[in-house]
Amino acid sequence: MKNKLPRQVVILSLVSLFTDVASEMLYPVTPIFLTTVLGTSMAAVGIIEGLAEVTAGLLKGYFGFLSDKIGKRSIFVMIGYGLSAISKPLPGLLPHFSTVLFSRISDRIGKGIRTAPRDALLASYAEGNTGTVFGFHRGMDTLGAAIGPILSLVLLGIYPENYTLIFLIAFIPSVIAMGFTFLVKDKQFIPKSKDKGRYSTFWQSSPSEYKRLIVLLTIFSLVNSSDVFLILKSRDISQSSTLAIAGYIFYNLVYAAFSYPAGILSDKFGKKKIFVSGLLIFSLVYFGFGISQNVILMWVLFALYGIYASATEGIAKAWVSDLIPNEYRSSAIGLLTMLSGFAVMLGSVVTGFLWDQFGSAVPFYISSAVSFIICLILMKSK
Repeated sequence: MKNKLPRQVVILSLVSLFTDVASEMLYPVTPIFLTTVLGTSMAAVGIIEGLAEVTAGLLKGYFGFLSDKIGKRSIFVMIGYGLSAISKPLPGLLPHFSTVLFSRISDRIGKGIRTAPRDALLASYAEGNTGTVFGFHRGMDTLGAAIGPILSLVLLGIYPENYTLIFLIAFIPSVIAMGFTFLVKDKQFIPKSKDKGRYSTFWQSSPSEYKRLIVLLTIFSLVNSSDVFLILKSRDISQSSTLAIAGYIFYNLVYAAFSYPAGILSDKFGKKKIFVSGLLIFSLVYFGFGISQNVILMWVLFALYGIYASATEGIAKAWVSDLIPNEYRSSAIGLLTMLSGFAVMLGSVVTGFLWDQFGSAVPFYISSAVSFIICLILMKSK
């Protein structure tokens, strides 16, 4: 297997690194800014996040399809990252609820435009090493997700409650990311067809293994609720919001460190074996969070959670890329990310309801059990 990384993969990974630094600088700050500075209700915060994620989910599927249809990838990468970059500083320039709403939705529109075409472009530059390629990209992306909140904590330590400054400074890594997109180049391919029924054509021609995989991953996403619940559970265990956030940052660092090695291993031993191993770890982690009241165990579980993520997130896209030819990859990945995104949203609503009605342990036990069953199904499948 070839583990060498093409220049275009490195460029796309740098784009994701700097974009995630900016995005994760704002992710923990935005709800605080809305509620404490602008006096917005928690319900309004929920509406913003809901609209943003629904928008991103729908567009991932559509622009994945469109990218395959016109035979272009890089233009969607440039537009998607550019739109997200421009939206970042707006709440700092015009601190108002409507500006935050516009900025957040614009950022998610950008993500919806770029995600599937970018992933298809990554796969097109792989040479029998899709796991390595997606693992490296995911590692760089997640490193940015760890650096972002750390920068925000440092800045807020120096300039307490100056949230406007965070929005403005987040524009800097966004601009760097946008600059790298001008170096992204397409790997040309000829679209199979430009007829209006292309998506149905893609689905009918897809192998049964892809169809089975996408169904199982969507079901898994229903029990893979937002990481916010892990942070809330950690706060309950540690009785400290700071420790809970630190645990989440630690998870991202482990995730970033293990993604590239996990990708290399998946090329060597097979995507299914590494992915199933990751799901088994997920099942163990959620069971552990369900029973745990120990701070030390909490840190161990966050470390294991990072290993789970490194063994599944990028590996799933690499697996799909191996199953689907290049001219349909953007549609295939777009459909996967769209369905998974909606399932996570629905699962998060159900998790919140179960938490309120039956206590925090119940949704964690359910997630652990369902993910273990999916593991068994995948292990028995060809």
